[in-house]
Amino acid sequence: MPDSIQLQDDIVERNLHGPLNQVDPSAAALFERNMHHAVFERLRREDPVHYTPDSPFGPFWSVTKFNDIVTVDSNHKVFSSRRDIVIGDASDDFDTPMFIAMDQPKHDVQRRAAQPAVAPTQLSELEALIRTRVCTILDSLPIGEEFNWVDKVSIELTTQMLATLFDFPFEDRHLLPYWSDVTTTSETVGAEADMEERKRILGECLAYFAELWKERAAQPRKFDFISLLAHDPETKDMINRPMELLGNLMLLIVGGNDTTRNSISGGVYFLNKFPGEYDKLKADPSLIPNMVSEIIRYQTPLAHMRRTALEDFELGGKQIRKGDKVVMWYTSGNRDDEVIDDPDTFRIDRERARHHVSFGFGIHRCMGNRVAEMQLRILWEEILNRFDRIELVAEPERVQSNFVLGYTKLPVVLHPKL
Repeated sequence: MPDSIQLQDDIVERNLHGPLNQVDPSAAALFERNMHHAVFERLRREDPVHYTPDSPFGPFWSVTKFNDIVTVDSNHKVFSSRRDIVIGDASDDFDTPMFIAMDQPKHDVQRRAAQPAVAPTQLSELEALIRTRVCTILDSLPIGEEFNWVDKVSIELTTQMLATLFDFPFEDRHLLPYWSDVTTTSETVGAEADMEERKRILGECLAYFAELWKERAAQPRKFDFISLLAHDPETKDMINRPMELLGNLMLLIVGGNDTTRNSISGGVYFLNKFPGEYDKLKADPSLIPNMVSEIIRYQTPLAHMRRTALEDFELGGKQIRKGDKVVMWYTSGNRDDEVIDDPDTFRIDRERARHHVSFGFGIHRCMGNRVAEMQLRILWEEILNRFDRIELVAEPERVQSNFVLGYTKLPVVLHPKL
């Protein structure tokens, strides 16, 4: 264990103070120790479009400033999403195509098929259900004794929402976060992932959803993800392309689970680290919608998205070559002080709070962004109705991942309203 700690110390030191050509912002230790912000601050200042020649994922470019990220994310003709959206390359023997990792026109066709599940009209119908579930979860929490907010609230609420969006059997809903965690092991750096075990588990996921697909295809069209895909003329034969079906399931599960889950935990953490903002919130609950956007900016649930250059391109004075990996670090863009005033401060009444890169830009902008915002808004409305304060009693434990910026443990104690 001491050797492991020393190795992490060395990685942090090299990234913060070593030669620029040795800076590798994908290093897992940076994220687990919450030191990645300091490294990205260095890159934004010294080398905003940075080339890492050697990493566990091979060479790649890091795009760290807000406007450069928008440039890359919006230029789909030069920067392709095809096949890979994370730094690591997909395994040739376990290729799971998904529409976020596709280019036009196929991307647009598949995304459009699933989109109605999270359309504004659908969300308005879901709001009462979400509020009922939020109230049930909050009313079940222990008062005055320590518990893990991640398990009791963040995971449970997002799992219930996912079950609704898939019209998934409620008694089996625990399988959804389980499959989500297995899916993201390929982006988790550190311990060796057992690929064969991962394939087996995701094979079970595919088999479960294949049965749901057959049921939905035989029934009238509804507004859950599976029914929409099974009935759309452009996607109804996806059942015959099982790896593509699995890829899109993985996308929709992770997209609806990890991102909202970690923003729910992050909000509690940030309000404790900035207690003046907590007081401001209690004095003026109308700030909740704006605070939700600030939570999503400050947390940045997905640290990066990767593109591949289809042709040579100059960015920030650097020459990117055809075939190069280009990584947009959303977590860095959201702390760019040239675009966002005092970005390292959590401020719930921030002007233009929705002006962040957490959801991406262009055709790949997160299609479930309104679902995430609605869940967070309802949650905080009901928290303020019940509790005087959610007290953080120890520092959180974080996921060791350069992709999902998340928490495994957030120890809290609830104090009721007097």
